[in-house]
Amino acid sequence: MTAVLGGRTAGQTSLALDGDDTRARLVVVGNGMAGARFVEEVLERDGGEHLRITVFGDEPHGNYNRIMLSPVLAGEADEADIVLNSHDWYADRDVDLRAGVRVERVDTVAKVVHAADGSATPYDHLVLATGSHSFIPPMTGVRTADGSLLPGVVGFRTIDETRQMLAAARTHRRAVVLGGGLLGLEAARALQAQGMVVELVHAAEWLMNAQLDAEAGAVVRRSVEELGIAVHLGALATEVVGTDRVAGIVLKDGRRLDCDLLVVAAGVRPHTDVAVRSGIEVERAVLVDDRMATDVPDVYAIGECAQHRGTVYGLVAPAWEHATVLADLLTGADPEAAYTGSRTATKLKVAGVDVAVMGVSTPERDSDEFLVISEPRRGVHLSVVVRDDRLIGATLVGDTRKVAFLTQAFDRGTPLPAERIKLLVDLSDGDAEVGVAELPGDSQVCNCNGVSKDRICGAVADGCTSLPSVMDATRAGKGCGSCKGLVRQIVEWAADGELTVEESASWYVPGIPMPKPELVTAIREHDLRSVSSVFATLARGGVEDAKSKMGLASLLKTIWGSDYVPEPDATFVNDRVHANIQRDGTFSVVPQMKGGVTTPAQLRRIADVAEKYEVPMVKVTGGQRIDLLGIRKEDLPKVWADLGMPSGYAYGKSMRTVKTCVGSDFCRFGLDDSTQLGIDIETRFQGVESPAKIKMAVVGCPRNCAEAYVKDVGVVATGKGRWEVYVGGAAGASVRKGDLLATVSTTEEVLTLIGRFIQLYRENGNWLERTYDFVPRWGLDRIKAVLLEDSEGICDALDEGIQRSIDAYTDPWARDLAEPASPGQFRTSLPLTVLPQVPVR
Repeated sequence: MTAVLGGRTAGQTSLALDGDDTRARLVVVGNGMAGARFVEEVLERDGGEHLRITVFGDEPHGNYNRIMLSPVLAGEADEADIVLNSHDWYADRDVDLRAGVRVERVDTVAKVVHAADGSATPYDHLVLATGSHSFIPPMTGVRTADGSLLPGVVGFRTIDETRQMLAAARTHRRAVVLGGGLLGLEAARALQAQGMVVELVHAAEWLMNAQLDAEAGAVVRRSVEELGIAVHLGALATEVVGTDRVAGIVLKDGRRLDCDLLVVAAGVRPHTDVAVRSGIEVERAVLVDDRMATDVPDVYAIGECAQHRGTVYGLVAPAWEHATVLADLLTGADPEAAYTGSRTATKLKVAGVDVAVMGVSTPERDSDEFLVISEPRRGVHLSVVVRDDRLIGATLVGDTRKVAFLTQAFDRGTPLPAERIKLLVDLSDGDAEVGVAELPGDSQVCNCNGVSKDRICGAVADGCTSLPSVMDATRAGKGCGSCKGLVRQIVEWAADGELTVEESASWYVPGIPMPKPELVTAIREHDLRSVSSVFATLARGGVEDAKSKMGLASLLKTIWGSDYVPEPDATFVNDRVHANIQRDGTFSVVPQMKGGVTTPAQLRRIADVAEKYEVPMVKVTGGQRIDLLGIRKEDLPKVWADLGMPSGYAYGKSMRTVKTCVGSDFCRFGLDDSTQLGIDIETRFQGVESPAKIKMAVVGCPRNCAEAYVKDVGVVATGKGRWEVYVGGAAGASVRKGDLLATVSTTEEVLTLIGRFIQLYRENGNWLERTYDFVPRWGLDRIKAVLLEDSEGICDALDEGIQRSIDAYTDPWARDLAEPASPGQFRTSLPLTVLPQVPVR
C-alpha cells in the first residue's frame, strides 16, 4: 500500500456534513499548493463561518510543498519535512477533504461536481485549482499498449513520481533526464546524488533557455558538466527503447543513450480536462479575468491552470497571489480585490548553482541599457537590462549577493545608481546590517508568500524573536526557502541582535525534548540500554524519530559500553557493515595502520585483495592509510578475512586515526619518538565512540609534518621529553589552529590528558559537534581548569568512563566475521526499513 503523505492511519479524511448546514457551499477542485493555499486564505478571513468547504484532490496525500521534491529526491529532506497541510489539518478546520478522488466533470447549469467515485457534490462557488501535469513528448515506444508509460519512464511533478525515482536509484545505475530547464536540472543533480550516472538531453541550444540568455546558459552548462553530468544540447529524443522496462533512448541524429531510468522533465501543461469537459472556456489554460472568474458564473480558476491576460504562470508566488485575491472576494474581506498580473522574480539553486532571474534577460529595444559581467571559468554570469532608468530585467548565475536590491528595484521601481555597475558589483565595504537597515519597509522579502520587511518586523514587535517563530507567523521563507538568510538578517536587526533560540535547539536530538545532560540522567535513571527503549520512555507519545536514532545509538554506546543493546534500524548502513558506503552503492574498506606504519606482508595482502576482488581504486588516504574503494557489500566479510587486519574505523563517529611523522628514529630534525607515541595513542583509543569523528596526529618537532596543529587532538614534541597537547584544531572547510591545552613531561601524561579530554567531549559535546566547535563553546580556560586542576572534581570519573569504553573495545571486522550481527547483514538487498538519516556536518 502506498504511504499517504500527511495522512491519517486510515488514509483519507472525510467528514459527515450536516444536511441542515445553511452555509454556502464552496468546492475546490485541486489540493495542491494553489488550492490548499486558497483554503488557508479563506479560513484566515473567517470564511469558514459562512462557507462549507469541500476539497477534491487527485492524490491521496495531504498538501505538500512540490518545490521541495528535489531535496527529497536528493536525500536532503524527508517526506515528512515537506508536508504543508496534513489530513488532520483539514478535519480540525471542518474542511471536507476528498483525497484521492478525481473530478470528472462539472454540470455548470445544475451546479454539481461529478467525481470518479460516483459522488455528486453541489456547489455555490467552484474553484478550479487543477494545476499542471508533466508533458510527455511524442516518442515511439514511450507508452505501452494500454496507454500507460513504459516502466522506468517517469515525470517529475508528484511525490509518488519521486518515490519511483528513488526506488529506481536503489537498483539501477544509469539515468537520462529529458529537459534542461529548472526541473530537469534539479532531477539530474538529485539522481546523481543518489549514485546514478546521469545524462541530460535538452532540445534547445542552451540550458534554462526559458529564463536565461545563451551566455548565461553556457555558464550553467559548464557548472553542470563539472559535476559529472553529461549534457546533450540541441538533441531531440524520438524513440524509447525497451519492452518490459526502458533500456535507452534514440536521438534524432541516430545516437542511442542507454539508461534504466528515463525522467521526463520537458515542461508542463495545464490540467484543463475538467474545464474542457464542462464547457468552460479554455485556450492554453482556463481563461480568467481580474477577479479570477471564468466565463461561467460562480466558477473560478487559480494557479497553473489559469490563464490571465494571456499569461500562464508556472511559479508558486503568482498562484498564491491568485489565492489571496479570490479569498478576499469570496469572503467579502475586500470586495474590490483584483489581480492585475505578477512581476516574477525567482531565486533558486539549480544543480548546485545559485540562480536569480527577473524580467527580461536581453534588451528588447535599441535604447535599452545592457550590462554584462561574465566569468565562465568561475561559473559567474551577471546581467541587467535598464529602460528609462528602471530595471526591467536581471540575470544572476553563480553569484546572487545583489539579488535583494535588484528585486526591490525590479518590483518597486526604486531609483538606480548612475554608475550602473553598482547594480551588479558592490563597490563599498558596507556591512550587511546597513543594507538591511536601509531596505524599505514595504520591500518584498519573500516572493513566494509576498512577505515584506515591515511584516517581518511586525512579527518581531509582537514577540516573535526567533527565526522559526517569525517564519511560522509570517510564512516568510516557507516556500522555496531561498530568502531564509535575508529573513534571519532582518529578524536579528529588528530584535537589536537579540535573536532567541528555540527550545528545541538545546535538545541533543530532535526526537527527544531534552538537553544532553538531562537526557543522560534520564537514561541512567530508567536503565535505558536500547534506542527503542529511549523513544518508548522519553519521546513525546513514544514516537520514534529516524533523524534521532544515530545520535541516540552513539550516546548509549558512550554511557553503557559493552552493555549497550544494538538494534539494526538504529544505525546507518556504514555502522552496520563497518565500511563507508560510496555514491554507487559499493563500499570502501580501510584497514588499520597504526600511526601510518605498515609492513611488507600487509602491503602484499592488500595488493592480493585488490586484484582478487577487482577493486576499482586503491588510494592512499590523508590519514596515512590505504583505502580500497568499490567493494561490493556481499564481499566485505571475505575482504576482511583475506586482509587479516583490524578495522581502521574510517566510517563512524569515533576515533579514526593517529597520523605521525617519522620522528627521532630516522628524521634528523626529530626531537622525540612521535611514531611510537602515535601508535600507543591509536592502540589505546581505537574505535572509541564520540559525538563526531576524532582525528589525531603526533609530530616529532614543531615543523609539524603530520599537521598536529590542525587536528582534533595534536601532540608536538618540543625536546627533552616534553610534549605539547593541542585540542580543537580543524583543517576542513574552515581552518582552525588547535588551542594549547598543556605541556607535559611524559608520554603517560599525554595519554591521560587525551583520555580525559576525549571523555569530557563525549559527555558534553552535542551530536555531530566537532571538537573545533566544542572547545570554543566550552571555553579553553574552563577545559584547562577541569582537566588540569580538577576544578569540578570529575577527573577520576572521566578516567573511569574512558577506561570502560577502552575495555569494551572489540575489532568489529573480527567480531562480525566470527558471528554476523544479523542473518541479512551483508545481503545485497534487505526489506525496506525506516532508517536514520545520514547526518552531514
